Amino acid sequence: MDIYDQEAPSVNISDRLRQLREERELSIRGLGRLSGLSANALSVIERGLSSPSVSTLYKIATALEIPVTAFFEETPPKQDVVIVKASERNRIPLYRGLWEGLGGSQYEGSVEPFMITLEAGSSSGRFPMSHSGHEFVFCLRGEFTYEVGEDTYSLEAGDALLFSANLEHKWHNPGKTVANALIILCGFRPGESPSKYHLASGKTEEE
Repeated sequence: MDIYDQEAPSVNISDRLRQLREERELSIRGLGRLSGLSANALSVIERGLSSPSVSTLYKIATALEIPVTAFFEETPPKQDVVIVKASERNRIPLYRGLWEGLGGSQYEGSVEPFMITLEAGSSSGRFPMSHSGHEFVFCLRGEFTYEVGEDTYSLEAGDALLFSANLEHKWHNPGKTVANALIILCGFRPGESPSKYHLASGKTEEE
């Protein structure tokens, strides 16, 4: 099954990006200077001609000083109980991948669960990321190679990895099939939204 064929709310990144940029009275060139992306790359995304990569979306979120969740929903009220039905997941199509939120933006505690799907050969990007708290990864299918600090870990379906997220880390799918993982971020600083780092850093076709 194609990773984009799942029945869940799709996200119009182009319109939301334009709205967030204009709210901050930024031109496309201005956002380009802040994010390190070309004005042409940003224009292509805003016109809906290309989906942003993990890397690109993170750079834009960082430049706008927002969590990645701001791209697909208004800031929701925080709750102490959150249920996310499979058909109601927020989904962000990425360059050669998919990000699916699992309610972290609505929960009042310091935990952010999400699903990441990568096509064969794709990755989180060229540059590693780091943030406060802890990170748990459970490989659901396919293969993931995680680089954490100076070490490299290979994960297959059923394997799990837990580490301090202040260590620089990145990942890629070294296999020949789609890979899918559940990632849970927890124990991060109040007010921080570390999931934005996972929509995160590196060279892409849009850059």
